Amino acid sequence: MQFLWKYIDLMVGKGLDMLVLGEMFFYAALSLVPLALPLAILLASLMTFGNLGERLELLAMKSAGVSLIHIMRPLIIFVAFVCVGAFFFQNNVLPVVQTKLYALLYSMRQKSPELDIPEGVFYKEIPDFSVYIKEKDKRTGLLKNVMISDYSEGFNNVRVILADSGRLKTSADKLFLVLTLYNGESFENLRKQPNSAQIKEAVPYRRESFGTKDILIEFDANFIRTDESLFQNQYLGKNLADLQLFIDSVAVRVDSIKNLNSKILYDNSYKKSISLPVLHPLNEANEPEKAAETPPAITLHYDSLYLAESPGNKVALLNRAKSAIENVRNEHVFKAMVIGEEAYKLRRHFTEWHSKFTVLFTCLAFFFIGAPLGAIIRKGGLGMPVVISVLLFIFYHIVYNTGFKMARDGVWQAWQGMWLGAFFLAPLGIFLTYKAVNDSVILNADTYLNALKNMIGKRSSRKIEKKEVIMFTPDYPSLVSRLGSLTDVCQGYLSGHRRWMNYITYWKEGGKDQAAEQIAGEMEAIIEELGNSDQNLVLNKLMDYPVIGGYKQLGGHLSKTVGLFIGGFLPLGLFVYFLAIYQRKLLRQDIRTVQAVSNELKEMINDLKTKENNI
Repeated sequence: MQFLWKYIDLMVGKGLDMLVLGEMFFYAALSLVPLALPLAILLASLMTFGNLGERLELLAMKSAGVSLIHIMRPLIIFVAFVCVGAFFFQNNVLPVVQTKLYALLYSMRQKSPELDIPEGVFYKEIPDFSVYIKEKDKRTGLLKNVMISDYSEGFNNVRVILADSGRLKTSADKLFLVLTLYNGESFENLRKQPNSAQIKEAVPYRRESFGTKDILIEFDANFIRTDESLFQNQYLGKNLADLQLFIDSVAVRVDSIKNLNSKILYDNSYKKSISLPVLHPLNEANEPEKAAETPPAITLHYDSLYLAESPGNKVALLNRAKSAIENVRNEHVFKAMVIGEEAYKLRRHFTEWHSKFTVLFTCLAFFFIGAPLGAIIRKGGLGMPVVISVLLFIFYHIVYNTGFKMARDGVWQAWQGMWLGAFFLAPLGIFLTYKAVNDSVILNADTYLNALKNMIGKRSSRKIEKKEVIMFTPDYPSLVSRLGSLTDVCQGYLSGHRRWMNYITYWKEGGKDQAAEQIAGEMEAIIEELGNSDQNLVLNKLMDYPVIGGYKQLGGHLSKTVGLFIGGFLPLGLFVYFLAIYQRKLLRQDIRTVQAVSNELKEMINDLKTKENNI
């Protein structure tokens, strides 16, 4: 669709044959293979392993002792062959396809538009003519109330033709338009007027009336194919060998041009050292004695020389200097343009050279992203896999295009820009493969949903069922004592731990709350032992205990040094601190609940003991 809307103006209104359009779409589809193949591999691998996970087939294979890597092995071999095929396609087929495609697009761009003159507007698609038609009979093709302006001789020498009606057709060879007009008049100047000069005298003109008039207008409506050799020398039409040959030759030429320009710049510099000749005494043979050392250079100070001149000479010197500077500047701008064009061609050949290999690696990387991701999310079909694939590919495409533009414009080296997307894909593929092999729940929505619920106080409730077989009967007297101790500990915690806590003290302790952890541990131990009870009232009351495990302090179990270091970053430290204070409030509410439930259980067990004694 992007290709279609990009070149829609070349297809509409040109009267192109369906074979030409079909050929263009065929070449366009082949040219999009390097872009579509990685996405196809990502989506296919994600759907395949998502379906296997959704049908519990992956679980069955893993239960039989088959690892995920072993399950992926046949597909890894298959994708490896696909990547090799993609490389040969990119190197051998794509240059030919792109040459034919861009030659065809250039030919379509040069094709004249199909002649379809609208009603009520001035039609200017015919070169040097403007045609206005008030009404058109679509059944007979007759044009009514025709006005034609001929600008072939210039705007000041325009010829205007008015007619009641007319017909328009193309010659048999499609090189001319034949316009037949009926019952009209034409107006034109008898003397040509210059376009720039003002007309100071009357200009004679001719008015002609006619019953029938034929006008022949040059208009080539044929579709002429451009020679493909014009595009074969471009970077898009070369394979690896041709690209490397161009890179080697142009790199040597660019380096030689740079060295030559540097030498010229040094030789033409304004600040020079002038060596004056040194006279040596003559010997008996009237020959100058050879100097033992090279005479020292004498540096001229231009400021003092300039100040010594007269005002007139100063102006002349400044004008000469300005003229010389402008000449040097223009010369160097021209040289920079020449080097810039050569360097741009060199960079484009470098990027094309690297793109032959990036497609291969991208296909392989997307497989190692899609297959583990499908095994983790366990969703097949065209729903979730399509959404995830499109999002991942859009992210990769943005990163890849960013690197490509950086390499094309010379901001980065070619290999840095072209392999930027691969640098992002490789760690992601390794990470997801590792997590999938170890059955990680990193992409399980329930994991993050439960963590969010725990953070805001929406924790899951307990579910305790009566056991059919009880191996150990609870020691109720001991449990009553432990429940009393738990109640006292909870009361001590509520008295000694206020809701607000000093910022520095919080980060010194590293977010630890050992008292709360001890309460949670003792509570879970009591629940575990009372879970063996055969009394339904006791089991129902145990389900009122909160789940304190989800309220560990943020940043818990950090050392003092690390805690103070994190607290030093005030935006992050304050956010974590206020969130921890909120969790501290929820924790205090849970401990009050633990205290109340413990008291109720203690009374309930005492009542049971009283009933047993009465019986």
